[in-house]
Amino acid sequence: MTNDKHEDVSTPHWPVEIRLKKAEKVLEVDFDDGSKFRYPAELLRVESPSAEVMGHGPGQKTIVPGRRHVGILELEPVGNYAVRIKFDDLHDTGIYSWRYLYELGRNQEKIWAEYLMALAEKGLSREPPRRH
Repeated sequence: MTNDKHEDVSTPHWPVEIRLKKAEKVLEVDFDDGSKFRYPAELLRVESPSAEVMGHGPGQKTIVPGRRHVGILELEPVGNYAVRIKFDDLHDTGIYSWRYLYELGRNQEKIWAEYLMALAEKGLSREPPRRH
C-alpha cells in the first residue's frame, strides 16, 4: 500500500449525493461517512486537477486569477470514480476524483488561504480583467 495519493484513484469515501446549484455557483457533495462539503465554483476552477492548472510535475502549478464570477455549466460522470466539471469560462479538462474532492473539502480553508496568498504575492486578482 502506498501513501502517495496521486497514484491511487480509489477512495475510502464515496459520494451519496451530489447537488449542482448553478444560481449559487456551488457544488455540494455528501459522502458516505457523513461529511458534507460545499465547493464554490471559483475554488473548483482554480484548483482544477487538470494539467493546465497543476502542470505536468511537482512545482508546476499555475495560479489562475480572475475567476471570482466563474460558474459551472454541467457535471459529467467519469467511470465510477470521478466527475468532469465544465465551467462557463470553457475550462473542462479537469477530472475530479472522489478522493480529490474529499481532500479538497477537508482542507478547503487552508487551500483557499494559500490561493489568496499566492494571488497577492504575484500581484494578481480574483476579479476578471476589464474589457474595453
